[in-house]
Amino acid sequence: MANIKQQKKRIKTNQKAKLRNSAFKTSMRTAIKQVETAVDNNKHEVAVTANNFAYKKLDKALAKGLVHKNYVARKKSYLTKLVNTIK
Repeated sequence: MANIKQQKKRIKTNQKAKLRNSAFKTSMRTAIKQVETAVDNNKHEVAVTANNFAYKKLDKALAKGLVHKNYVARKKSYLTKLVNTIK
């Protein structure tokens, strides 16, 4: 444990950020799974809506620096191809 007051504060703020970031990552993964579920059930309209929401989550995660840009590009491509299979 740190002895310096500022370092104690940084430890607290880092823990808060870690919780916030992990919660956001979980919601991002859930959004991706919702697209996959909609495609499995052959619901095109639901899949398109879920895909738009997943895009939003991925873009926000990229802006926050939680994921790498290639990860976002790869997931977007994967989801789009998946949604296009149920036309």
